[in-house]
Amino acid sequence: MSRKRSYDQTFRMEAVSLVNTSNKSIAAVARELDIPPQTLTRWVSMYGNEGSDAFVCSGNLSSEKQEERDLQKQIRDLEEENRILKKAMRIFANDQK
Repeated sequence: MSRKRSYDQTFRMEAVSLVNTSNKSIAAVARELDIPPQTLTRWVSMYGNEGSDAFVCSGNLSSEKQEERDLQKQIRDLEEENRILKKAMRIFANDQK
């Protein structure tokens, strides 16, 4: 059984750079680096589409995804604060009766 290997961002960037700067095919570079050609092909494609943000990994997010996550957290926090304030208003309204 094959084990799924993980590669860090530096390795991926170097592999793509090697493909882009050398006259070697993706298959030849993949053999040299001992990685599947399909994986290297995907990395080259990702780099072409996303540039340096393509290989953000290990819990690090691209700036757009991090901003989206921060905004979603802020929304959740504000919704929780609203629920707490509504409960507090009901309690104070019942005490005044």
